[in-house]
Amino acid sequence: MKSISQITYMVLFIVFSVNAQQEKGITGSNNWLNNWTEFKPNKIDYGEPNQILAGTIAVNTKLYKKNKYILQGSVYVVNNATLTIEPGTVIIGDYESTAALIITKGATIIADGLETDPIVFTSNRSVKRAGDWGGIVILGNAPINKLDNTSSVNYGLDTSLTSYGGEETNSNSGILRFVRIEFAGKKVKGKENFNALLLAGIGNKTILENIMVGYSAGDSFEIFGGDLKLNKMVSFKSRRNDFKFNYGTQCKINNSLVIRASYITSSLGSRCIDVCSYDRKEEVDFSKKQTSVIATNLTLVNNSENINVDIQSGLVKEAIYIAENASFDFKRSVISGFNPAVLLSDKIEINEENLQKIRFEEMYFNFCRGNIFTEYNSNNEDLENWYGNGSFSNVYSQSDNNETFINFTDEKNPDFRLRIGKITASND
Repeated sequence: MKSISQITYMVLFIVFSVNAQQEKGITGSNNWLNNWTEFKPNKIDYGEPNQILAGTIAVNTKLYKKNKYILQGSVYVVNNATLTIEPGTVIIGDYESTAALIITKGATIIADGLETDPIVFTSNRSVKRAGDWGGIVILGNAPINKLDNTSSVNYGLDTSLTSYGGEETNSNSGILRFVRIEFAGKKVKGKENFNALLLAGIGNKTILENIMVGYSAGDSFEIFGGDLKLNKMVSFKSRRNDFKFNYGTQCKINNSLVIRASYITSSLGSRCIDVCSYDRKEEVDFSKKQTSVIATNLTLVNNSENINVDIQSGLVKEAIYIAENASFDFKRSVISGFNPAVLLSDKIEINEENLQKIRFEEMYFNFCRGNIFTEYNSNNEDLENWYGNGSFSNVYSQSDNNETFINFTDEKNPDFRLRIGKITASND
């Protein structure tokens, strides 16, 4: 793991008083980012590929660490087959053919890496950039809120193979654990960008842990419907959204990290978290569950040489956007360096019923130009009064990131506590 300035890699403690302290942000007695993450992927030489992955995988197939694979074009895993990827395996996405890996509905991927031997998906260009190749698409048969409970993914793919959605909440699309996805999100001519990892209709037996997306030109993680848990996710310098939830997603996300950069953005939206239930009302079955996200122990930070200047110059927007008819419960987390921290759709009527579905508790809002606003409305007094109530235990600070986050390089002794402006050893 490479160190990054101004980022807390471990436990963030905010001091309320001499005798009380409240844990917020990513947690762990050990630095769970050690070994498997990579924040300078363009510096890594993964070697030349010696095997080709192309076309359709219709039988159980295993990829081995001893080989280097080039992913060419759209590769579909079909016919309920299982694609197993050995820890340490490198799969290189081909730039010219807009490589993408699609796990179709009923098929399974077992990409179960190790902390010391992660599985890596990356670019084949000598100078790697965001959007060099497509990404990974996993399609399941868990519920979505669209009419007929089914839909399909486009991106110029074969739509006969990209349907998702169904009735199996407990379905299993496999395992992604200790996996890195680098430089994905290529734009398809006449369409939008791929997303680095698209999870559509994924059931809750699927294991999704320790996944890092770096330098995506599309969303890092896009979730369409399904019922799933995400744990220890990392999104680093995405051009688009880090996490987007849509189409009736039921998701719990825990202990995850987003690092944004002021100069890496998109006109189509660049947020840490975007929560919505639909793009168009006419495509939705309102008798079904609408999007609901429960997020705990997240750290969302805009990493900049001078956050204040970037905010004043308009380079920084909101960290979180919440649309109408969606629920969001955010606890024990950090939002630092945004403008504002949270933006609610102007279609959300500000009343107790709606605010009960949008909860912020035990949060640390730091160095944001405003905390929680309604779209197109500069008066957020009602929201400030509501979320500023002592019962929510939210904390507001204006400490610069240089004071709040640290550059940590001693990997032999990763345990520490960060208090505002002060680092102390952790001996417990």
